[in-house]
Amino acid sequence: MGDNSRPIIEAKDLFKYFKTSRGQLHAVDHVNLTIQKGKTLGVVGESGCGKSTLGRTILRLIEPTGGDILYNGTSIVCYDKAQMREMRKKMQIIFQDPYASLNPRLAVRDLIADPLKVYGAGKKEIERKVSELMETVGLAERFSMTFPHELDGGRRQRIGIARALSLDPEFIVCDEPVSALDVSIQAQILNLLMDLQDRNGYTYMFITHDLSVVRHISDEIVVMYLGVVVEKAPAKELFDNPLHPYTKELIKSIPMPSIKPEHRLTNSIRGEVSDPIEPPARCRFSARCNWCTEKCLNNSPQLKNMGSEHYVACALYGEECRN
Repeated sequence: MGDNSRPIIEAKDLFKYFKTSRGQLHAVDHVNLTIQKGKTLGVVGESGCGKSTLGRTILRLIEPTGGDILYNGTSIVCYDKAQMREMRKKMQIIFQDPYASLNPRLAVRDLIADPLKVYGAGKKEIERKVSELMETVGLAERFSMTFPHELDGGRRQRIGIARALSLDPEFIVCDEPVSALDVSIQAQILNLLMDLQDRNGYTYMFITHDLSVVRHISDEIVVMYLGVVVEKAPAKELFDNPLHPYTKELIKSIPMPSIKPEHRLTNSIRGEVSDPIEPPARCRFSARCNWCTEKCLNNSPQLKNMGSEHYVACALYGEECRN
């Protein structure tokens, strides 16, 4: 039996920089997080905040610039290709755009079978597993010889989920898996993911820019802004008591269905995400923050535990700062 108290995933001081002609682009900047087995960590933030890069770096689809990644307590950053090939069975990803991530020349059955073939499964095992996976994700047998372009977005995403499940993983990065789908289909896919987690104990990192979605599925939520974590808390605690100005603005920006003029969206965040290339040592949200002070412009705030496992990186709460 494994140690249930030990996180299945840990990122320690993890960072990923990309070289550009203007300097280093800080996509992920010294992130620390843990994910407990069988739980869902939601990662939220605007487009360009480093969410997808963080997920792919943890999977080592993108190599980290520095820091450490632990899987069940063992560092995987120094694993060679053969070792990572074995790890791929345990760590999978569901991509944002199911159409772009599927080979248009393969039928549904072949798309789901592809990972099994790569890992040398026999013909009978592949046939059995593919039928089982199609049933698991709610794809009727009549679609087995259908091509991706003949299916709607929801069914395409079910193929992506089946492919991710084919090697019996423990940890799955869900990279905006419902953002390209209609609202009614989103609910179906979210419910499917939660049902699969209840049945099989999967651990998810659920990446999205939609707070209403992440609230529905997550146990804990990390809020990212320009490559750094600005707030981290259990899901209910974060929505009941948001602390960071950025988190507050994100929650205020959730659209509320109403025809009344007073309910129109007036709390959108001003400005755009700042330049991630060689960011200065200050609060990265300071240029857009209504509560910005001189202290915010001279230091990089670090996460501070405010109680109830609620962490925030903001000078308003008097935490230590890094020069």
